[in-house]
Amino acid sequence: MAMGKTPGNRDDEGDEGVFAEINITPLTDIFLVLLIIFMVTSTVIVQQGPGGGAKAGLKVNLPKGGATDVTARSTDLSVAVLADGRYVLSGNVVTTDELKAAFDKARTENPETLVIVQADEGVPHGTVVQVMELAKKAGLAQLAIGVRDGE
Repeated sequence: MAMGKTPGNRDDEGDEGVFAEINITPLTDIFLVLLIIFMVTSTVIVQQGPGGGAKAGLKVNLPKGGATDVTARSTDLSVAVLADGRYVLSGNVVTTDELKAAFDKARTENPETLVIVQADEGVPHGTVVQVMELAKKAGLAQLAIGVRDGE
């Protein structure tokens, strides 16, 4: 705080007082400079993303799968989703009801059963989610996505 005569005091007694007012102009300047720095750096970060622009966060670069990610056990259940939307379980094409029954049976045999969903590249995301939801409703909480080797 600055020392000096208080405003409005016309006495020349030589008493020095404390200013009662705070000058907020320097504080406002600092905040505006910080705001500008934040805006510039956030714009640079968004533009450096893949694809650039405001939609840079929408692109997904999926990682390549490795053979060591998930090792299938004999108790695990592998479900393949074909490009036309059919489900394959143990080499046989099954319906949704048969898939539910298989999930229920797997849960009663071993509640820690891992469900591995192997979907064709052309399968819509919603179909894969439906299979995963069927497994979760049956009580199988351990889910994995099967991928090809990244080599």
